[in-house]
Amino acid sequence: MNRLQAELKRLYAPDDAPGEVRAMVLSLSRPADWEALSPLWRGVQADLALPAPAIAVSGIDGYQIWFSLLEPLPAAQAMAFLDALRLRYLRGIAAERVGLMVDAPVVPALQAPTGNWSAFVAPDLAPVFADTPWLDIPPSPDGQADLLSRLASIKRADFQQALERLSPVDAEVHPRSPKSFLLEVMNDDTIELGLRIQAAQALLPYC
Repeated sequence: MNRLQAELKRLYAPDDAPGEVRAMVLSLSRPADWEALSPLWRGVQADLALPAPAIAVSGIDGYQIWFSLLEPLPAAQAMAFLDALRLRYLRGIAAERVGLMVDAPVVPALQAPTGNWSAFVAPDLAPVFADTPWLDIPPSPDGQADLLSRLASIKRADFQQALERLSPVDAEVHPRSPKSFLLEVMNDDTIELGLRIQAAQALLPYC
């Protein structure tokens, strides 16, 4: 295992528990817009007191913000958190431009549609990739490992506190709070049963 693989495992590797995740990824694309996304990256640190998340370029047409959980959480609860972030920080952006993922993509990786590479990037360099959110050549594994080595995972208590801070704000400005999002998932017959069960479990703290 090289340094990059070790850092990816430390931050994002899933546990063996089915339906639980440690990686949460929010993306903004079509087009990439760091000016619109950067308030979210700053806000989760300043407003929610969470560790700085990783920043990646997709290799195609967008940016990604990567959150690491110290302990795995149900996928439905992780999705509720990402959706709450979207509602708070990206409310004026068309929903189809925002991606919420708990099945994290591989980064860095060659992207077949473009022939370019996805990669993690330093915060001070993120604006440089607004017009070209990719690397033309494979990123240095050591350079990628160095970026990830500076990051910390979100502790469970801090995650729950952040979710609680997001809920009242969203309840005032938008009908879809994390609680209502989980209720939607639980009651949606088109969603996989396992995720609906996880949504029901994630709702317990609200009851």
